[in-house]
Amino acid sequence: MERTVSYKRQLLRRLNELGVRLDGIERELVSHADPDWEDQATERESDEVLEALGGAGQREIGLIRAALDRIEKGTYGICLRCGEAISEDRLSALPATPLCRDCAREAES
Repeated sequence: MERTVSYKRQLLRRLNELGVRLDGIERELVSHADPDWEDQATERESDEVLEALGGAGQREIGLIRAALDRIEKGTYGICLRCGEAISEDRLSALPATPLCRDCAREAES
């Protein structure tokens, strides 16, 4: 239980960090209005990178919220695919992970 509380704190901290980062990305995306065509092209390339980072952040937020939900339901640390316990090593490295190592490997292939 103590480990779960620690993971919950980590997840909440990361959720906050991502929220701040995504707010910054959003502000940056709406701030561009350069009249110079060359500068607009450069801004558009930067926007594409920011949009990709924003998308990755949104996906991570989804994983974190799902993990927090599993903590509240008492199912955190149980693989969603096979129902076995997720190792402490894996949870330490990826606290939002819904899958054990074996199931994650199968999902990737």
